[in-house]
Amino acid sequence: MTYKSLGLAALLAMSSMTLAGCDQAEKSAQQLMGQAAETAKQAIDDTHKAAEQALSEATGGLIKPGKKPADEADESEPSTKTL
Repeated sequence: MTYKSLGLAALLAMSSMTLAGCDQAEKSAQQLMGQAAETAKQAIDDTHKAAEQALSEATGGLIKPGKKPADEADESEPSTKTL
């Protein structure tokens, strides 16, 4: 066996270990991004809920949290859609 073939074998082994490490790093980054997205969504939902509550308190309950004008119109008018 020559030094050239040993060098090539070592280079291939190091390359495959590097690629395996990159794949693991990519998977970890994807998991972190997923967790960050979920945390951001929860923060937005909590902020929205608090804003609705503050609006309801400020208007003396005239505007109810979770109700949209389109939702109220749908409830008051009978549906004309057929199945």
